[in-house]
Amino acid sequence: MTRAEDVVRELLRTHGGTYAEEAGIRLKDTPQPLYRLLVLAHLLSARIRGSIAVATARSLHEARLSDPRRMADADWQERVDALGRGGYRRYDERTATQLGDAARLLDDRWGGDLRRLREEADGDVSALRRLLQEFPGMGPTGADIFLREAQRVWPDVAPYLDRKALQGAGRLDLPEDPRRLAALAGDTDPAVLAAALVRAAVDKEVARESLAGAAR
Repeated sequence: MTRAEDVVRELLRTHGGTYAEEAGIRLKDTPQPLYRLLVLAHLLSARIRGSIAVATARSLHEARLSDPRRMADADWQERVDALGRGGYRRYDERTATQLGDAARLLDDRWGGDLRRLREEADGDVSALRRLLQEFPGMGPTGADIFLREAQRVWPDVAPYLDRKALQGAGRLDLPEDPRRLAALAGDTDPAVLAAALVRAAVDKEVARESLAGAAR
């Protein structure tokens, strides 16, 4: 086994797990889990700790705001309160508006089903990324987060390792090429690999621990 394979194995052993799993989303290629992932990606894309975004995604679910119709029909203050309970206070008012507008767009244009958005992209990942950015509050970062996680159930997107994931690879002295990284990870789900690399990118300690563990 090469040093690079050792580093990837150690990273996955200690930090393998998607953000969707952390938020309690059992991701399937069905409307509600995909919508919950869209909301999670929106929350994670802000300049706020990932743990707060994850907690807020859980809070929205507990408030029964887990599908676009409920999100759109909810009172604005209801959305603000759910965001606040998750700790998402810095952006709560703007995000409450964006979530309502995005839910209405999803419902009106794609019948509340992100699989229809995927069909519109017709296998073009760049087109899929552009379409995701039509949702209010979903810029390039949010679209990348969604696709990193969605590749678990949308395998035609894989391997989707965006700039942030490749930044993590660079911090670990790994090749910054998606297909080479996927090969190093073997049979590991690309979504799990992507999440682990992102954790290395945002937390130097994750990278340090992985490198040290691989050297033992």
